[in-house]
Amino acid sequence: MSTRTYSITASALTVLIFILSTLWTQSILSGARADFTENKLYSLSDGTRAVLSDLAEPVEITFVYSGDVAQDFPAIRAYAARVREVLDAYSSVAGRSILLREVDPKPFSEAEDEALAGGVTAIDSGRGDPLYFGIIGRNAVDDEAVIPFLAPDREASLEYDLTRLIARLDDPDPPVVGVLTALPALQGDGRSGGYFLLQEMAKTFAIERIPADFVDLPDTLDVLLIVHPEPLTDWQAWLVDQFVLKTGRLIYMTDPAVKAAASDPFAIGGPPKQSDFGRLGDHWGVTLSDFVVADVATALPVETDTEGRSNVVGQPLFMAIPPNLTSADDLATADIGRALHFGASGALRARPPDTAVFTTLVRTSQSPSSIDADLALGPADPSAVVAQYDAQDAPFVLAGRLVGALRTAFPDGAPTLDVPEDPVLAEALIARAGRPGSHIAESEREAQIIFIADADIVDDGFYVDPASATTVADNAAFILNALDGLAGGAELLSLRARQPGTRPMTRVENLRARAEARYFDEQARLQARLSAAQDRLSELQAIGARDGFYAGDLEADLTRDEREELADLRTTIVNARTRLRDVEADFRSEIDGLEATLKAVNIWGGAGLVALIGVFVWWRGRRRPAP
Repeated sequence: MSTRTYSITASALTVLIFILSTLWTQSILSGARADFTENKLYSLSDGTRAVLSDLAEPVEITFVYSGDVAQDFPAIRAYAARVREVLDAYSSVAGRSILLREVDPKPFSEAEDEALAGGVTAIDSGRGDPLYFGIIGRNAVDDEAVIPFLAPDREASLEYDLTRLIARLDDPDPPVVGVLTALPALQGDGRSGGYFLLQEMAKTFAIERIPADFVDLPDTLDVLLIVHPEPLTDWQAWLVDQFVLKTGRLIYMTDPAVKAAASDPFAIGGPPKQSDFGRLGDHWGVTLSDFVVADVATALPVETDTEGRSNVVGQPLFMAIPPNLTSADDLATADIGRALHFGASGALRARPPDTAVFTTLVRTSQSPSSIDADLALGPADPSAVVAQYDAQDAPFVLAGRLVGALRTAFPDGAPTLDVPEDPVLAEALIARAGRPGSHIAESEREAQIIFIADADIVDDGFYVDPASATTVADNAAFILNALDGLAGGAELLSLRARQPGTRPMTRVENLRARAEARYFDEQARLQARLSAAQDRLSELQAIGARDGFYAGDLEADLTRDEREELADLRTTIVNARTRLRDVEADFRSEIDGLEATLKAVNIWGGAGLVALIGVFVWWRGRRRPAP
């Protein structure tokens, strides 16, 4: 065989082997992944893997994405790539248990009909065709679950949302939430009035009302929600204690001064004005303050009447807690985008047992104050609150989560059930209570208890606009997130809030920060000069009007010194504005230079490196002595 034929044959075989080995490794190693991202963005959590491994039947996931329309929205395009990668990871882990498909709903197509029928939201793109960007899930019996719109600002909760959707399709029965409360507007089924929160809960959960005189708790409860209850008897506290040890899912909301109790239109006789965590809170190491919290930094504006005049002033007892004062790591608060409104809230003090951990979910600003609860229960004029205000040097905790193994608050076993003297009533009560069952001394399941030091957070008056029936704060979203996470089981609870996948260009941001510091410093001086000029101008106009000779030509009535002053001021303003433009131009030139450098490295860096390696190999070959 000639050298030429040998070279051609060897080259052809090499190319063929390369293609076949690529196809083989792609089929064999399709599920293999190496995640080198900083926050492990493409690694599924153990909770998600547990859900996927336990699927009883295959689940079909349809990714609805208008690729052509999204070309005008870089943030949507980037997030769509992220969603596609995560879905591929789900498919790799679940195998045939996840049937993954993607559709592009062109206008008037069957795919668009499917998207609309499935509940995916059509977003106005401003260019005629709507944007569809959502997820439709179906199980084997055609139950559907949908994420109407994959908002990029919910990227931190993407894995949780997808896993929750799959878990709900695998077990379509809605979770059961037991509600124990003394607030009448929270005691319904959510289908016939009541608080906005109750109506929203009814859309996702099966609500089981727990009466105030309960002597047992249903075995079907997934989560227990206690909101400003009547004082619990020992028997009732024992039932709650045993529920926590068995099921471990509880949201407990109490309040040292319940404003909703006085204004509740459904109340007859009125619920108690104060509540606390009682014996159980003492045992779990989480107690409620006997004072209420005021915070001028987050005060909500209220209308007051002072000497017949209507004024809008901040009420420190009514707080609008911004998202930056909530936990970014907890699923209950990770995606909160608006403020949480609290009304005359208490403060939590936490000293949990060694087997549990307490984390803060919501807190005040750095300088809150404690206010007497009796003052808060009255009209509580803002001026009276400010008069009592004594700023602290640390924030108060308004909500928190207790996680861990707990021991019973009743080490001697079940307490005695108090029965009435009437034998008929006593027999009926004992029959309702049934057999208490075996007493549990330690947690059978890790406890997840969310404590909230305010009951007014559920009152429509604090966050629902009565005119439009829309929410102006994320109170309901906070409670629903908490319920959703607790009802989802241990797998969903273990999911962490994923960090956003964006990677800020720190050098660009530093350049921007330095430029803006100079820009705004100059701007501040300019504004000060402009304000002084306006004040001086108003003063001169007032003098002219009072003297009766001002006719619109200001400089005609000014002295020579005053005219020179105005001329100098105008020159100064023009020069300052020129300097501002120069600063902005310098800033843009630095950014453009950095961009050009990055493009040069990305485009020519690799090619240049290969060329250098080739030159080096050629040079080494030239230096090698001939045999």
